Amino acid sequence: MVRSAESLIKAIGDSPLPPVDKWNPDYCGQLDLIIKADGSWLYGGTPFTRRRMQILFSRVIKKEDAQYYLVTPVEKLGIQVEWMPFTIIDFECISQNAKTLYQFTDNCDNTIALTEPNQIQFSEFNAQRLPIVKVRRNLYASFSRSCYYRLIESAQIIEQGDIHQVQIESNGISYNLGECPIDPE
Repeated sequence: MVRSAESLIKAIGDSPLPPVDKWNPDYCGQLDLIIKADGSWLYGGTPFTRRRMQILFSRVIKKEDAQYYLVTPVEKLGIQVEWMPFTIIDFECISQNAKTLYQFTDNCDNTIALTEPNQIQFSEFNAQRLPIVKVRRNLYASFSRSCYYRLIESAQIIEQGDIHQVQIESNGISYNLGECPIDPE
């Protein structure tokens, strides 16, 4: 891992997000790195203790088909991601041009402004259909439980036929967070 970490630091330099989608090095093997569904990172079964390394590695994650990699211009190392590589841990609502704008922060210091249609999608995990947020390219973030509950508290409930739609509005766009049947009393 030392050689790979050094090449990552050299390849990235001070750029905020390197052009990993343009890097297509040869596959160099599997790294014993797991990103757990709760957002924790483990190397060799041990939690990451160096936040700076986690942030650095998070900037060079690339997804091809269903596999995740850490890439540099010269190396491509497979990693395991249990569900999503990022986890939304906080959000704020900002008033901008007479509109509300949701801005999410994930566990790797990415800030995601909810400004485009389809930024929130759904993914199946543990037999549940849950919302995820596009961070960049084809990389998504799930929500931490506490952040998701806060988000639901800020949502509107819209009745549509025999279901309730749970929605938020950001930048003038409505986003569906889920639905539940109306209880027929």
